[in-house]
Amino acid sequence: MDIFVQRLNAEKDQEWSKWRKEIPYIDFPSDWKVKVIPPFAGAIVRFMVKDANDEWISVYLDCYDVLGCFGSPYWEAYPINDDTYRVPIEDVDALIECMQQEFKDREEQQ
Repeated sequence: MDIFVQRLNAEKDQEWSKWRKEIPYIDFPSDWKVKVIPPFAGAIVRFMVKDANDEWISVYLDCYDVLGCFGSPYWEAYPINDDTYRVPIEDVDALIECMQQEFKDREEQQ
């Protein structure tokens, strides 16, 4: 099957038009770098965040409970306190706060 047709099918199957409208804007701190990466393994969105100390956190958006069991669309950040952290899609403030705290904790451990 042609790659273009495959992409169109994925777009339709995963409702990318719907999620494009529902994914909230995220106001990242200015000293963070954000790298958007392909949404592998069932995620709708994936990105990596790096702070000024080159520490990183990986984040994905799961809208269909494909990767975990949350009951509604959620963000998952890893590693947060050597584990994962999940918040509802709309709670981007909590997502940012957990990452800020994680970066702060790592800096204090050095």
